Amino acid sequence: MKTNPEYYKWGLFYFNREDQRIFVPKVNRLMGWTLNFARPESYVIIGAFVFLMIYLNR
Repeated sequence: MKTNPEYYKWGLFYFNREDQRIFVPKVNRLMGWTLNFARPESYVIIGAFVFLMIYLNR
């Protein structure tokens, strides 16, 4: 599936309910990848990352 810039909210957050991918390339592929915020798994990944950062900095 080709990445369509219209699915990027404020140019930063990818949100496409029809796309089953969790990780998607950014509009500029040289900038890396982002999460599909229409998928619940994205919030689990962010939550786990925040938890680990808080836990490891105790």
